[in-house]
Amino acid sequence: MASEAFRGEFYQKVDGKARVSIPAAFRRILESEDPSSPEFPRPRIYMVYGGKKRNFVECYSKAGADRLAEQIEAMELGSPARDRAERDLISRSVMVEIDPEGRIVLPPKVREKMGFAGEDPLAGEAAFAGFTNRFKLYRREVYEAEMAEEDDDDDVDPLALVGRASRGG
Repeated sequence: MASEAFRGEFYQKVDGKARVSIPAAFRRILESEDPSSPEFPRPRIYMVYGGKKRNFVECYSKAGADRLAEQIEAMELGSPARDRAERDLISRSVMVEIDPEGRIVLPPKVREKMGFAGEDPLAGEAAFAGFTNRFKLYRREVYEAEMAEEDDDDDVDPLALVGRASRGG
């Protein structure tokens, strides 16, 4: 279990070289869950860009990516569900190292998923949204539109949902 959760919303500029700074709070978690080694002296992010209906990239720490892989490996070998999970969450992912300045270069498949592909320069902002054991990376406009659509979608208090989940119902 992670010692700290990815929390909050952050907006960061994507520069003309497709670089974006990782929010400091997220960087600390990524560093703590990926201790330095001779092979990988810098912390890594595992970016999942699979899933046709997803308009975001799901990002995991090294420890989080390992836990996800373990969950998938526990699924029935050869089952359609496992095949899909492996294809969309393992095959369609990329590992990126964080540079000494706390930035990453968004890989082409990630840029494409976020809607930055084909732009020159890559003007725009990325939205980082914390989701406890992972964070999601969106193009800012997409994130804001999705949040506006989901906000006040119903009259349920979010704390009541947490209470329901902890009671198993």
